[in-house]
Amino acid sequence: MIRIGITGHRGLTPGLDHTIADMIAAHLAPYGCDMVGLSCLADGADTVFAEAVLAAGAPLEAVIPATGYREALPEEHHPTYDRLLARAVLVHRLPHQASTSDAHMAAGRHLVDHCDRLVAVWDGEPARGPGGTADVVAYARSLSLPVHVLWPQGARR
Repeated sequence: MIRIGITGHRGLTPGLDHTIADMIAAHLAPYGCDMVGLSCLADGADTVFAEAVLAAGAPLEAVIPATGYREALPEEHHPTYDRLLARAVLVHRLPHQASTSDAHMAAGRHLVDHCDRLVAVWDGEPARGPGGTADVVAYARSLSLPVHVLWPQGARR
């Protein structure tokens, strides 16, 4: 089975999240249930990807950057996070306490180190802070890991 990880932007607008969901579903369709998806389950691209993996009948693995990660996510995302975490077949919990940029980058590295290819929901812009999507993409590319960037032409965050 191929192992596919996700990195991507959070806080997608309602119209953009539907477009991204369609792009992710189309990208994953050829794999069917013959894949394993790895996600940090954050709001935005991580969740859209996790939902698509589960909809395909494939197993989902969660990468949790820190003990305080859930609390650092938007409160309205907690029920979705909890539901997806409960459906994960394996949970990789990193040893960080606080949900910091360093913890997020460590999670991105862990995810890249444990997948065969990476899907990046990325606008191509530099990271807004350390450990952002651009940094995870750069790390994957430094290892020559295949990265497939998904972003609707002309879309803005």
